[in-house]
Amino acid sequence: MDALVEDLLKLSRLSRAELKPKNVDLSAICDSILTELKRSEPAREVELSVAPGLHALGDERLMRVVLENLLRNAWKFSSKLPRAKIEFGYDPAEAAFFVRDNGAGFDMTYADRLFAVFQRLHTSSEFPGAGVGLAIVQRIINRHGGKVWARGALNQGATFYFTLPAEQKLPLEEIPALKLPADREYITPKPKTGSAQP
Repeated sequence: MDALVEDLLKLSRLSRAELKPKNVDLSAICDSILTELKRSEPAREVELSVAPGLHALGDERLMRVVLENLLRNAWKFSSKLPRAKIEFGYDPAEAAFFVRDNGAGFDMTYADRLFAVFQRLHTSSEFPGAGVGLAIVQRIINRHGGKVWARGALNQGATFYFTLPAEQKLPLEEIPALKLPADREYITPKPKTGSAQP
């Protein structure tokens, strides 16, 4: 009961928390979360895959909450398999980040219930949980101006997608320096006549 109350309070706080957007290394966050999960159950056979170098503009603390919920769900719902697979990446066709697993999956007929509070597509005896985590994920992504959705099939795994608005731009001081290939020659423009010299 205490955990349920804490989840509901967390959901309420997310509606009011101030967003502090910055350039967030999503891949690094996923690596950290999966390392913790693997350490908690070292005997489990799980194939983990995290696409490197995936960044997004968002509130770092809240994006960790999103990825914690999605990855822990993937970990939980693939727990009955002798060899599970969990993947984080970016799908250009969907223009979205994703978390994918090969676990219990779900019936797409009920996909609209996934992100509602207390709506569960599996019994608590099969997989524990309060049914609040995905509602928290949706609340955070919506607050960032993005979307979240899922695709899956029973006993064939699930993929959860989320987007962040493309029109958001990084502040100038946070734009990474442009790295040019070293095997090419580049011409430096000459200053115009009359321009100030350094």
